[in-house]
Amino acid sequence: MSIAEETETMDAVAQAELVKRGELKPVELVEAAFERIRRWNPRINAVVTEMFEKALREAEGPVPDGPFKGVPFLVKDLLASCAGVPLTMGSKLMKDFVPKEDSELIRRIRSAGLIILGKTNTPELGILPTTEPKLFGPCRNPWSPDRTPGGSSGGSAAAVAARMVPMAHGNDGGGSIRIPASCCGVFGLKPTRARNPLGPNFGDLMNGLVVEHALTVSVRDSALLLDVTSGPDLGDPYWPPLPSRPFFQEVGADPGELRVAFTDSLPKGSQLHPDCVEAVREAASLCEALGHRVEEASPDINFDLMNRSFMVVWSSGCASTLEAIARLKGRSLSPDDLEPTTWILYEIGRKHLASDYLLAVQALQAISRQVARFFQRYDIWITPTLAEPPLPLGSFEPTEEDPLNGLRKAAQFVPFTPICNITGQPAMSLPIHWNKQGLPIGVHFVARFGEEGTLLRLASQIEAARPWAHRKPTLQ
Repeated sequence: MSIAEETETMDAVAQAELVKRGELKPVELVEAAFERIRRWNPRINAVVTEMFEKALREAEGPVPDGPFKGVPFLVKDLLASCAGVPLTMGSKLMKDFVPKEDSELIRRIRSAGLIILGKTNTPELGILPTTEPKLFGPCRNPWSPDRTPGGSSGGSAAAVAARMVPMAHGNDGGGSIRIPASCCGVFGLKPTRARNPLGPNFGDLMNGLVVEHALTVSVRDSALLLDVTSGPDLGDPYWPPLPSRPFFQEVGADPGELRVAFTDSLPKGSQLHPDCVEAVREAASLCEALGHRVEEASPDINFDLMNRSFMVVWSSGCASTLEAIARLKGRSLSPDDLEPTTWILYEIGRKHLASDYLLAVQALQAISRQVARFFQRYDIWITPTLAEPPLPLGSFEPTEEDPLNGLRKAAQFVPFTPICNITGQPAMSLPIHWNKQGLPIGVHFVARFGEEGTLLRLASQIEAARPWAHRKPTLQ
């Protein structure tokens, strides 16, 4: 068996152990990952910028003696910057932009001993819950190449699902870690707001909607990575309560008897796909079997108000990002610079008054307080991650009849995940269900603000009871 085949089934912690014991060198892990990328990437288009030569030089040199020493890693081509490497954000508008410094998150990732092999595919500006940028072409779901891997961290999720690398960077402004985790059958944790730094270029984004973390095969990889990346950076505008102990110590710890609520329906008669309902009910039954108190319940949320207010903040954030790019380029933007959906969102955002924005923020803060009161009664809230299984590629394309099709379809596809970007609460998608067609269906778990530890204890308990790491797409 080759090293590429031997390490393919190992998570990042296990690969790092091989290096620590002297059984493999970092360069051997990196070369093995390169071999897997070369084998599978032509089929799924997950990696769009290669950093292979640079990665080999780093692996052959003195690698930082961190907990992930020598482990290969991929970075999403959005937000986090690597010095000297293009940061396109999935847009032809940015295809020639090369940042001069690492972001603080990347600096911490490198200090942990991780070796960055390249950048992963993402939709333009991370707007849609699919990964089909015109710049690089669609990323394909490893479980079914004609379907979406989700978005906006779709390239990272597809790469991890295909076991190119054991984990990859992602970020999440409305579900962009959890959505592709569900579509690709991997673990996706969205940390508490401001748990990971956005500096030095940003204090927060879109009034705190956006957070950084990763897609992983195992729960323990996600926990250990959060230990090495989290914590306030110089000049951060705010940060969450610091954990009482390392997140890695939560893995395998007894979660106790948790009070668990579950929701398997949408308001106002909207329909969830039966596969997603089945996944939630199975998860609720599993939690009950594991000794937790489970009942059906939902927080009182005005979804219409939430969606309208979220769109004001989201479109305003898109407009501000593009205005910043226009200033960087020293010119105004035109529809030819952007994909149609991005341009529409830009135009919507530019029309909002400052008062519209602040009223939307106020509405979202009121909803956050309603959800916080719900969590006085419950420790965990379970929902579907998505309203449907992974959709066919092309489902989010605008049409002449409906130029807003992509945005409308996105709101229908992801009814629950944006709630936690609004409230700032930690949430995760667990890959514990596959439908009869062999497509992964994630289940969404939410905990109180600042309580990633609760999620990690429960996730590791469920991972032990219902393992998923052995499930790997065949990529035929």
